[in-house]
Amino acid sequence: MNKRLQLFSEWLQEQHISFALITSSPNVFYLSGFYCDPHERLLALLIFPQEEPALICPQMETARVKQAGWTYEIIDYTDTDNPWQLLEHHVRSRNIAVERIAVEKSHLSLERYELLHTYFQARSWINAEEKLRQLRMIKEEKEIAVLRQAAELADYAVEVGVNAIAEGKTELDIIATIEYEMKKKGVREMSFATMVLTGKNTANPHGVPGLTAIQRGDFVLFDLGVIVDGYCSDITRTVVFGEATEEQQMIYDTVLRAQLAAIDASKPGVEIGNVDRAARSIIEQAGYGPYFTHRVGHGLGIELHEYPSMNATNTMPLERGMTFTIEPGIYVPSVGGVRIEDDVFITDNGAEILTKYPKELIIV
Repeated sequence: MNKRLQLFSEWLQEQHISFALITSSPNVFYLSGFYCDPHERLLALLIFPQEEPALICPQMETARVKQAGWTYEIIDYTDTDNPWQLLEHHVRSRNIAVERIAVEKSHLSLERYELLHTYFQARSWINAEEKLRQLRMIKEEKEIAVLRQAAELADYAVEVGVNAIAEGKTELDIIATIEYEMKKKGVREMSFATMVLTGKNTANPHGVPGLTAIQRGDFVLFDLGVIVDGYCSDITRTVVFGEATEEQQMIYDTVLRAQLAAIDASKPGVEIGNVDRAARSIIEQAGYGPYFTHRVGHGLGIELHEYPSMNATNTMPLERGMTFTIEPGIYVPSVGGVRIEDDVFITDNGAEILTKYPKELIIV
């Protein structure tokens, strides 16, 4: 049994849990090494306190499960089978008393809970997510190695985008160029929908790219990432096309100083809230406090947003092995917005920056 499954099984023993049914694709991947989007079909990992686990999947995925290195039992099913009956039969065959079941409460739908409740009248339902978040939050060396590769490709994607800037090109034109070049690099999937925004659109932190054409004097904001071997990167850079105004330079300089302060504050033992406040205080002192409208960052790994949440009220101390983004921003509706984002790994001594594309203001 791999280390991750072993640690999770030990937790089941400590909590006197009969079994766990893990159904979210990211957590199934984390524990088994197999990633799949099953759509409406059931994909689940069945984990016991002391016995070997089993993976439940559509029969069409069986070969891929084996290719991923899964060596334990596979409970596969066709579209005319009832996977829940197969699940019940497998659990009953273990001759265990089913009293406490662990599930991912934020992922398990009400419909699926009712199905489970029909087959297993457990006394209590335990949320497995907090334990899984704790396990996934501290990255292993092999995970860091993959995240470095993903960050390197994200750097290249920004470089492609910046080089593609030209007057009259639209946001979607630039995105098409970036994603075409990523495919040529072997990137099958971006971490999320690539964002390129220009002009006043940059004042919306989660703007939707469209047919807005780049004009001289515009901010151009890139927010993108790629997936490598199941792990995400996430980078944001903002440049100016043509010539920057004094206000644009002031906003950019403020965001850069805030981001560098947050990175400097990122050390083992430091409360996460202090990282947010390190950036926020600089932006507030410059008079732009109301225009920094989100937390300073988010955990990063198998999912684009995972634990820890890098917000001002989080008292959790940073630990070696945590990976997250640091991405302060200022968004002024009449002017535009600037965000600078890096992927960060906490080492024994401080923060290692995984994304390395230059951060000084670039005038294209």
